[in-house]
Amino acid sequence: MSIVIITGASRGLGASTAIQAAKRGMGVILTYKNHRAGAEEVVRQIESEGGKAVALALDVGKVASFPGFRASVAATLATTWSRDRFDALVNNAGYGAFNAIESVTEAEFDGLLNVHLKGPFFLTQALLPLMADGSHIVNLTSATTRVATPGAAPYAAFKGGLEVLTRYMAKEFGSRGIRANAISPGAIRTDMTSGTFDQMSEFVTMLAGQTALGRIGEPDDVGRVIASLLSADSGWINAQTIEVAGGYNI
Repeated sequence: MSIVIITGASRGLGASTAIQAAKRGMGVILTYKNHRAGAEEVVRQIESEGGKAVALALDVGKVASFPGFRASVAATLATTWSRDRFDALVNNAGYGAFNAIESVTEAEFDGLLNVHLKGPFFLTQALLPLMADGSHIVNLTSATTRVATPGAAPYAAFKGGLEVLTRYMAKEFGSRGIRANAISPGAIRTDMTSGTFDQMSEFVTMLAGQTALGRIGEPDDVGRVIASLLSADSGWINAQTIEVAGGYNI
């Protein structure tokens, strides 16, 4: 059985990825920051369908917490799966913040940097000793790295940096057979975005109109792709950024 760690999986894309990975026979360690109840519900759903999952607390924006998290992962692997290695890491945790460049504060900038670029860099570094040879890293980026969206400059810049980092991970970890890819979603209706989308129906209509398939995405549209990418069938895909956006702004 492959074991996958998915950050920020108490809701949205992370929750969908956890459930889809479990459906494909993978064991899941999923993380949450504040929404423990949501993470526990994802675990319950996975277990109700015969899978195995464990939820652990993690703040991806706090690098100092990573050694403790690595120790928790090692203990979980030993007690739950009788193993000392895991097979895949999905750096998914994140949040959106939209503000014009002229109005972005240093605190807003640093918060996005810490979660979307610095966090994945040092979390991957911290977990490498527990990662099996032949493993897979998937970094969640964004279609905003390709299509400039006013108000998303810091977010998109750090996601763009994560795409570059993905290629460097593939290059530097290749000697261990570890591959690294990025998934770049378009507009997705999640728990985090649904409130905004519900209040701005014209915005949703605009996004759907710019998408070849005529709608915005749902979490499973992305979660299924990530779970499939983690499988052995995708073992020769490496160092790529794959946009999963239904044909957004083409």
